[in-house]
Amino acid sequence: MTGSADKATRRGGASLSRADLRDRYKAWLQHHRLCAADSLAKVLEAPVASLLTWLVIGIALALPVGLNVALENVQRLSEGWDSPAQMSVFLQQDVSVEQGDRMREEFSARADVDKVIFLSRDAALAEFSRLSGFADVVASLESNPLPDVLLVTPASALSEVGISTLREEMATREGVAEVVLDMAWLKRLQHLMTLGQRFVLAVGVMLILGVVLILGNTIRLAIESRREEIVVVKLVGGSSAFARRPFLYTGLWYGVGGGLAAGLLVSAALWYLDEPVRVLAGLYESSFSLLGLGLMGVLNLVILGGVLGLAGAWLAVARHLVRIEPR
Repeated sequence: MTGSADKATRRGGASLSRADLRDRYKAWLQHHRLCAADSLAKVLEAPVASLLTWLVIGIALALPVGLNVALENVQRLSEGWDSPAQMSVFLQQDVSVEQGDRMREEFSARADVDKVIFLSRDAALAEFSRLSGFADVVASLESNPLPDVLLVTPASALSEVGISTLREEMATREGVAEVVLDMAWLKRLQHLMTLGQRFVLAVGVMLILGVVLILGNTIRLAIESRREEIVVVKLVGGSSAFARRPFLYTGLWYGVGGGLAAGLLVSAALWYLDEPVRVLAGLYESSFSLLGLGLMGVLNLVILGGVLGLAGAWLAVARHLVRIEPR
């Protein structure tokens, strides 16, 4: 009987412990809900001040994000320029069409050449007349001044040294007047893109630090305005986490609102620029259009803003909340 009583006592003690942990968890969860709702209500109680804070954070986040989106669009536009490299092999004026076609077959048979296109002088003149808009001037010419051209595309696996070697070998071929391979502009573009990415990264880091400091200062002011409330909480035995929680949620709401404002600002700017870009691309017979953030991009900005809000709030709370103690 005694053994049964001990077992009953142990079962009762275990049940009490589980209930106690469960109640503590429910209380902890309930306090989180109350803090989140109460902090959001306090933020919305001052709509003008909150809106200005959201706009400041939004502009700070929108600047690097907008620059990054612009770089991505430029990179997307230039994808067709840098691969593969193409050489223009200008033939001498006395080379016939039949000879040019045989040279095309000869160059196409090389292992280091991917593709060769023969462009006759008549086809080149017709294309120039169509694209330049000087059809009347071209029609008045007594003879065609353009040479036949072979457009040579090197193999994709060919290195820069191999491309230069191929160019030199083609330049020494009989019947070839000149071989043009201008890759200097492409290297400049690639270096400019790299420079732009690093510039955006540097600006983004500085502005993110600025956002954290802005949020930290905002939360510091909120802590000072609720100093007496914090003192009362600590007098009745409230833990530091208990006193800290409302301010962390305040920082979270400021950050989320700022991230949403940044997404709206970038989307509005892209919408404003989309039509002129389409018109300009149409003049060059291109269907290029700006690529925006999309729903996931805006959501990522909101998440980033929330994380920065928590970071700024934690920074302010860790520095200022511990200094408030009951006297």
